[in-house]
Amino acid sequence: MTPPWRTVVLSPHFDDAALSVAALVRRLPRPLTVVTVFGGPPPEGSPVSWWDTTCGFSSAAEAYACRRAEDARACALLEAEQTLLPNPDGPYGTAGPLRGLDALLTGLTPDTTVLVPLGTNQPDHERVRHQALAALDRPDGARTLVYADLPYTGHLPEWATDGASAALAASQKWGLAYQELTRRHPCAPSPTTCGSTTSSGPPNAPPSSATPPSWPRSPPTTAPSPPAPAPSARNWPGPSTPGPAPARDRLAPRRSGRGAGTRLGGR
Repeated sequence: MTPPWRTVVLSPHFDDAALSVAALVRRLPRPLTVVTVFGGPPPEGSPVSWWDTTCGFSSAAEAYACRRAEDARACALLEAEQTLLPNPDGPYGTAGPLRGLDALLTGLTPDTTVLVPLGTNQPDHERVRHQALAALDRPDGARTLVYADLPYTGHLPEWATDGASAALAASQKWGLAYQELTRRHPCAPSPTTCGSTTSSGPPNAPPSSATPPSWPRSPPTTAPSPPAPAPSARNWPGPSTPGPAPARDRLAPRRSGRGAGTRLGGR
């Protein structure tokens, strides 16, 4: 059965969608899901990674449980469904195609909008972008937008200014993913000027990390639906199971650019 989502946000890890596009997500059409691509548990008995040790965790399993619960709380605040793909996080995973991603994306209808991370200087994010855009590159594929993942793209000194697009196009430190994307998918004239920072998202949307250029597809114009019921985690593929949602600090949408929903990689 094709999932009934109108909007799918691909989040490489448990925090990426919340940090990058939280303000925008609240304005996008429902039903909406945040799909954590590296959302699977580490293999049993995995030694804790240096990063998880630095973050204060005593085991890989503890780090996973805490981050999954935090993500469930973030999705609840954003009124989004939590969907988890079975790939372990980078330190615990393996090379090769990301499991579950192609099946999920090819099952979407053309009127679905998919947000894909740019992958600035982050190998896991780059893997998600490459595989997602390949799966969506077909005549009946879902409408595709690419968002600037934070904090990586936000290291650009010109970030959150009108000169961000030109700076990304020139930077050899922070703009390589952007440059690769625009080489592979040259932008064409559309309702927004190629390379501008004009918003092409829903009206009155708050700032987000999405940045240009734009491709010649019409932006979503339907107003958001009323708040959805409390979300539960969906393990993809597999049945829905309730996700833990302990009390956490509320998300503070981050001001990270002028446009809200500006299309960086629309098909």
